[in-house]
Amino acid sequence: MRIAVNTRFLLPKKMEGFGWYTFETISRIVKKHPEHEFFFFFDRPFDKKFIFASNVTPVVLNPPARHPILFKIWFDRSVTKALKKYQCDAFISPDGYLSLKTDVPQLGVIHDLNFEHHPKDIPASALKYLKNYFPKFAQKADRLCTVSEYSKQDIVKSYGIDPKKIDVTHNGVSDIFRPIKKDQEKKIRFKYTDSRPYILFVGAIHKRKNLSRLITAFERIKQDTDLPHQLLIVGEPMWNSQQVKVSGRMKKYVSFTGHLKLDELAQVMATADVFAFVSYFEGFGIPLLEAMKSGTPVLAGDRTALPEIGGDAAMYCDPFSIDDIYEKLYDLLSNERIQKDMISSGLERAELFSWDQTADSLWESFEEMMKQKRVTKK
Repeated sequence: MRIAVNTRFLLPKKMEGFGWYTFETISRIVKKHPEHEFFFFFDRPFDKKFIFASNVTPVVLNPPARHPILFKIWFDRSVTKALKKYQCDAFISPDGYLSLKTDVPQLGVIHDLNFEHHPKDIPASALKYLKNYFPKFAQKADRLCTVSEYSKQDIVKSYGIDPKKIDVTHNGVSDIFRPIKKDQEKKIRFKYTDSRPYILFVGAIHKRKNLSRLITAFERIKQDTDLPHQLLIVGEPMWNSQQVKVSGRMKKYVSFTGHLKLDELAQVMATADVFAFVSYFEGFGIPLLEAMKSGTPVLAGDRTALPEIGGDAAMYCDPFSIDDIYEKLYDLLSNERIQKDMISSGLERAELFSWDQTADSLWESFEEMMKQKRVTKK
């Protein structure tokens, strides 16, 4: 088969959620299936490291799709023409965006529907596009994948999709994340916090990540206790309008690193005393697993997919309650027994998830889609 893949989020030096999902799944699929030819559709010049095998043909399609108007042009015009030009038998889109103008079978991965539940978290232009087009993408897709049972049920309820059309393919976690030796901790901490212990957040800076409440709870910890911790925030704003502000007296305790390379992120994750991931909406939450695999205790929000992914290996809080975030965070920082229990159960929990499993599940969903199309044609 000739299979096209939307690879527009494979961006050197700026890999975020969709990019890593594409990288981890598609790299495995193309290497495991040399009998097929893959066409990678980029929306800008590509890095050769993303051409994972000899059965991959890179194609750059204009215009760069980073604005709602350009989304429509890229998917409905550029992708549609390329599917015909390269005689593609199918299209896989790891970010869920599809062409509405082609009859080529399409597999879309819809990670979550945060914008349907928290529309005020999204800039107006992006929100209008998402609310208008994602119901259409869900209907248009010949098959859908999503990353948690929570997200599957949300898509079913929100868009009226037959649950039999949707496969749950949990995300994985990279093997680069692992506990670190004690004698290495001080050197890593010195680089980011002058050797002081720290609470860590990792992720795109977005309102649903709930950083404002986390920072307020952390401020109370600095006021009420003698704990020496800093708060280290790794990530960049998804939109300029979502910059997080820190009060003057707290600036010396809160550090922003911006985007980190994967090996640096793994070191920072393994050296944190607590990973705080108090989002009020997540379709999955990969950083939660990365912390567990690193041997770092996790405080997570108790909503949406996070309890499904974390199981009994995380401590949970009400993400809308600063008091609860404060109390649970203090418990984790000050109670060594709880820390040890969380570390042990987290390491065990993380072993249940792997990118090999994710890639295999995604491919199984693709094969099911093609099987159904063949049956329909007969």
